[in-house]
Amino acid sequence: MPTLQETAARRTTAALKPRRVRKTASWWQPVVAFGVFVGLWYAAAAYYDQVVESPYLVPYPHLVLTAIINDTRPDGAPTGFNAELWAALGRTTVVSLVGLAAAIVLGVLWATVMAQAKGLEKALYPYAVVLQCVPILALVPLIGALFGYAFLSRVIVTVMIALFPMVSNTLFGLHSTDRAQRELFALQGAGRLTRLLKLQIPAALPSIFVGLRTSAGLSVIGAIVGDQFFQRGDPGLGVLIQVTASRLMGPELYATIIVASLYGIAVFLAFGLIGRLAVGRWFDFT
Repeated sequence: MPTLQETAARRTTAALKPRRVRKTASWWQPVVAFGVFVGLWYAAAAYYDQVVESPYLVPYPHLVLTAIINDTRPDGAPTGFNAELWAALGRTTVVSLVGLAAAIVLGVLWATVMAQAKGLEKALYPYAVVLQCVPILALVPLIGALFGYAFLSRVIVTVMIALFPMVSNTLFGLHSTDRAQRELFALQGAGRLTRLLKLQIPAALPSIFVGLRTSAGLSVIGAIVGDQFFQRGDPGLGVLIQVTASRLMGPELYATIIVASLYGIAVFLAFGLIGRLAVGRWFDFT
């Protein structure tokens, strides 16, 4: 028979062994929530259709889905809306990506200049805050008069909306370098450019990618808002939303809003994935 000491040792060893925690599947909760949402949507659509007699205000979900994936009405007549929707999405994508690229370049350069001296930061950072706080609608007439009412003005609005997260996050990252590492570079006589390229920018990469992910989502908003402000030229999703709303095209309006939302989510997730691939091995990028 085992002794008392052996029994205690076995119990201690069993207690110290890591226990496997069974992970319960969590995929079904969003599915259930989505099903409840669709059910409530059908109930609201039936109310507005049968009671209020304004079906365009809340159309049935299957009509919205038909407007997204099909180019015909239930009676078989062609609408031409489906092709217009995807063409508008393509134009909005171009505006948002061009504006995002410009915001990235300007934001990183702006923050890099401010990080070189405290005086430069005190002189330039207030203007970044002002740019973030100025209502875009107040600048629309000026932007339109200076740059026209087509592609360039939409890009400028996108840059103005998406710029501040890049500036603030990059500046924070450049200032977040370890003090001991800065002193080591100073002892080695490293120049300003060497410190920037080999110390500050690598340390700032996580913050830069956080700002990039935020600016990517804002660039979609900026492209749609700019499209609604400047309605000349090739229309994007913003113009399509206004046109369908003014014509009381309920399914088409909801379809455009859903496509715009899905595009914004896709851009946000895509740049979040890029950030995880770039710095996820040595930084908890969530």
